[in-house]
Amino acid sequence: MLKERDLIAVLPAKDLARARDFYRDVIGLDNPEDMEGNLLYRCGNGTGFLLYETENAGSAKNTQMGWATNNIEAEMEDLRSRGVVFEEYDFPGLKTENGVATTEGGKSAWFTDSEGNILNIFQRR
Repeated sequence: MLKERDLIAVLPAKDLARARDFYRDVIGLDNPEDMEGNLLYRCGNGTGFLLYETENAGSAKNTQMGWATNNIEAEMEDLRSRGVVFEEYDFPGLKTENGVATTEGGKSAWFTDSEGNILNIFQRR
């Protein structure tokens, strides 16, 4: 049954070497596992994501992956110190202030990786 299986996100990268540098140097992830030329990163609780090379990277206009945190401000401070710039949004139902959107469900912030993929960190209430 799929509901009992680990879930792995899949992200596109135009340049795998550049993406590897970003996820190591900016995000702070350990070395990925080589999966037949693709990069598999492991995160908490059995989660992870696969980066594969394609010219289509950065073309999605939606959040592609996110990390849950217990302290979004500390995570943002750390990521900013590594060069991450958080997105600012202002449209019906969502407005950020200093990169953070606060809703009934919690707080969220978005940024892009080296390949133009939209990533997210969030803190539930």
